[in-house]
Amino acid sequence: MNSDTQSVRWAVVGSDIGPLLLAATREGLVTVVFHATSGRREATLRQLKGRFGAEPVEDPTGRLAEPIRQLAAFFDGTLREFELPLDWSLSGGFNRQVLRELATGVPYGTVVGYGELADRVGSPGAAQAVGAAMGSNPLPIVVPCHRVVESGGGLGGFGGGLETKRQLLALEGVLPAPLF
Repeated sequence: MNSDTQSVRWAVVGSDIGPLLLAATREGLVTVVFHATSGRREATLRQLKGRFGAEPVEDPTGRLAEPIRQLAAFFDGTLREFELPLDWSLSGGFNRQVLRELATGVPYGTVVGYGELADRVGSPGAAQAVGAAMGSNPLPIVVPCHRVVESGGGLGGFGGGLETKRQLLALEGVLPAPLF
């Protein structure tokens, strides 16, 4: 494989929930990282270099231009469904199966329970494994793990923090927007 095939382009963009690091390969968007401060950014870039064998290159144009545009449209309320090529290489097996179902089967403004998502992928009783899959999601927001909640009405966990999950669900109209 030549280095350009495995090359990773990255950028940090501002959002309503703080800075996000986006990275893409030739295949598509490969990761979205919350709270992309300098320490988290450096750790993510090291992980990407280790995974893809090439130094990630900062470049908000080219393959990242469309993901950046669509995320901005999502946050300003004009985009409800992402239409982006995705590189699923940072996820595999059961986790990838669950995340693909989430990406295609849980539309904007709706939520699904961990157990229901387990049922949908043919693994009834695997709610905890679905929770682990959500925690491993390399593409949050675009693959909307914020839409997965506890069956009793609780928010459940969230890699970006519960306040971020609340903000995303409020943006989609699932939860009331905070008063301040």
